[in-house]
Amino acid sequence: MLERATAVIFGAGSVGRGFLGQLFSESGYEVMFVDLDEPLVAALARRGSYTLRLSGLQAVDERTIGPVRAVNGLDVEQVAAEVARASLLATAVGARALGAVARSIAAGLARRWTAAPTPADAATPVNVILCENLHDAPQVLRQAVGQALPEPLRPYLAERVGFVPAVIARMSPVPTPAQRAADPTLIVAEPYKVLPVDRQAFIGEIPRVVGMEPVAPFRAYVERKLYIHNAAHAMLGYLGYRRGHEYGYQALEDPWVRRRVDQALDEAGRALVAEHGLEAQALREHTLDLLARFGNRALADPVSRLARDPLRKLAPDDRLVGAARLAEKHAIRPAGLAWGIAAALAYDAPDDPDAVELQARLARDGLASVMRTVCGIQEGEPLAELVSKIVWTQMNADERRFAQIRAGKQ
Repeated sequence: MLERATAVIFGAGSVGRGFLGQLFSESGYEVMFVDLDEPLVAALARRGSYTLRLSGLQAVDERTIGPVRAVNGLDVEQVAAEVARASLLATAVGARALGAVARSIAAGLARRWTAAPTPADAATPVNVILCENLHDAPQVLRQAVGQALPEPLRPYLAERVGFVPAVIARMSPVPTPAQRAADPTLIVAEPYKVLPVDRQAFIGEIPRVVGMEPVAPFRAYVERKLYIHNAAHAMLGYLGYRRGHEYGYQALEDPWVRRRVDQALDEAGRALVAEHGLEAQALREHTLDLLARFGNRALADPVSRLARDPLRKLAPDDRLVGAARLAEKHAIRPAGLAWGIAAALAYDAPDDPDAVELQARLARDGLASVMRTVCGIQEGEPLAELVSKIVWTQMNADERRFAQIRAGKQ
């Protein structure tokens, strides 16, 4: 009997189990998860499978995904052994963990290239699919792996390893404590099943994976995700917070919020069409489908999650300011996107360290300084005027009413 090909996934969370595990398993791979969550690792290793609950707008489909194995990421020796024999690698760990992942990958590659049965085996390419919310994740991981490799092996990296960025658009909430107590392997996700990847980043033959769509040029798909999907989530988070909503679907159902979200997505959509030559009607249909998926109550995405980390989400090239800049580039006034930027600047959730720091900086340095240093928006330019007007007039005028709504007083 032929040995089954193995896909090693770093990260067994919402993306790892909620998306990649299903796609790789359905494609014939044995899935090996690498994670630091010891109870989860133990449960996956014991069962050899996990429960995936696909909660759609119309129906719920519960599946058992397997065969899977799991190893603790701290066991570098075992992780290296798995990387050495893997047919495909993937990461879904978050930008901060890429350095630790790089060391394990480097150890596995070194073993792969020095202990292979034949020179042909050693030279067999392997690709790493990066499912990270970081625009230069392939470069970051490539550099970190290269630094961790023994110097004589570093030239092989460019020849034998592809670092392939992916766009993740499947939504998967973090399991609740009750769900985890009932089944520690359970992950809930929507049925959406498309994984765009950069066709030009692969080394060697592109692996066949269910749902994976190699595309080029890839930048158009990255910006579509960032300026439509991520921007809409941010708008729902920041405007929803001001209206006192707990979940994203509640914010979407609020006419006050929905008008501004629709306006922002129209601006971003027209800018993407102008920039990348996307087909306008297809993009419009994609956006409407996305908003319908955001309304899925079974996913119950909290406003607090959609809004967290405002300093990162207000960066010049991120979902709100970046979309506004692209609109301006194509002579589109970003009035709706300015509402998102203004609401993010006003985000003051006391349990979000980023929000606390943002409000402290606003109190100390003033709005103009924060827009310049955080958002890259210079005082006196049109976008600064748009955002400032919303902050100082509409938002301040409504602050007492919004505070009452958040406090549950009306």
